[in-house]
Amino acid sequence: MEADAGATQSQPPAPHLAVAPLAFLLGKWRGEGEGSFPTITPFRYGEELLFSHHPSKPVISYTQRTWKAVSGEPMHAESGYWRPRPDGSIEVVIAQSTGLSEVQVKQITRDFQMVDGELSYVVQMATNATSLQPHLKALLKKI
Repeated sequence: MEADAGATQSQPPAPHLAVAPLAFLLGKWRGEGEGSFPTITPFRYGEELLFSHHPSKPVISYTQRTWKAVSGEPMHAESGYWRPRPDGSIEVVIAQSTGLSEVQVKQITRDFQMVDGELSYVVQMATNATSLQPHLKALLKKI
């Protein structure tokens, strides 16, 4: 029996309207990065991000895990939600495997950019003893 020539493959449902501008993030990303800060030795790491979404919710689920570039030993993991706001900003709430919960404030910035199909980011951080400065940067490709 031949397939109907007019049949179409099932397409994923369209994202929630609030999430649509960020739909390019949906999926799994993997790459490498490097970290530094005045109080630590610079390091390299591998990373995987997963952005997922249910079309009935105005939010993107986010998980992240990293490992030592040389040994593959697990390093950091976190998960949370990215919620687009009407003013174009994105509210980000993250729980880290260290037990910390993070709501993006002036002490931590995460700047993401999409260039030529690759996702890059820079994280800046401040502590009680250190002003806001670069901490992490990575380049990821969708897999």
